[in-house]
Amino acid sequence: MRRVEHVMGFPVSLRIDDPDVAEETGDAVFAWLRAADARFSPFRADSEVSRYDRGELSPGELSAGLVGVLGIAEHYRAATGGAFDVRLPGRGLDPCAVVKGWAVQRAAELLTRAGARRFCLNAGGDVVVSGGPWRVGVRHPGSADRLCAVLGLTDAAVATSARYERGDHILDGRTGRPVTGVDSLTVVAPTLTEADTVATAAFALGEQGVAWAAAREGCEVYAVLPGGRVLRSAGFPTEAAA
Repeated sequence: MRRVEHVMGFPVSLRIDDPDVAEETGDAVFAWLRAADARFSPFRADSEVSRYDRGELSPGELSAGLVGVLGIAEHYRAATGGAFDVRLPGRGLDPCAVVKGWAVQRAAELLTRAGARRFCLNAGGDVVVSGGPWRVGVRHPGSADRLCAVLGLTDAAVATSARYERGDHILDGRTGRPVTGVDSLTVVAPTLTEADTVATAAFALGEQGVAWAAAREGCEVYAVLPGGRVLRSAGFPTEAAA
């Protein structure tokens, strides 16, 4: 099975190599991602996140999903000393840095429950794979047609935070200023929930975030700094580099 749909503001591709997995499983994956976007997007006025941010919902009225997402966000806010924060001064609640990886990881777990054993789910460049080995490319931050690394992954996830697609959009919650000391930062972790959130949190910390991410259990990191300098953890699963 191979499908691509535009969900949550980016292309999501699904490849399942198990021949016995029903087509309806793919339908369920994309239905879940659309539902997650409707519930947790800060860009939808009727979403649960927007309603909570406006004070229309009390903490006791929140869904278990949003409670979980906010719990993850608070964990990483504390772990980074406030560099990672989904509530920046002067801005509304924006948990997207947690929601994307969390929602896609749940979609991957849906696939596993449906009997899929070898699959690749790619959400805008953040990837979770089952089975393997899979080869996953990491885009070079200075050139869209080059790779800076190729990873060999089995039952793992990889996420990248970078400046090349959306400019200086990641802010240091301690200062409110854009982070410019890192061009791209890639994290490999057991789940996409962790890989995606750790990548953004580490990016928000700037260059010191590389060591911070590498010190987290199960995480490996690869970062490209301005000028092309590369920092990486010893266990980062690189097969080849440009």
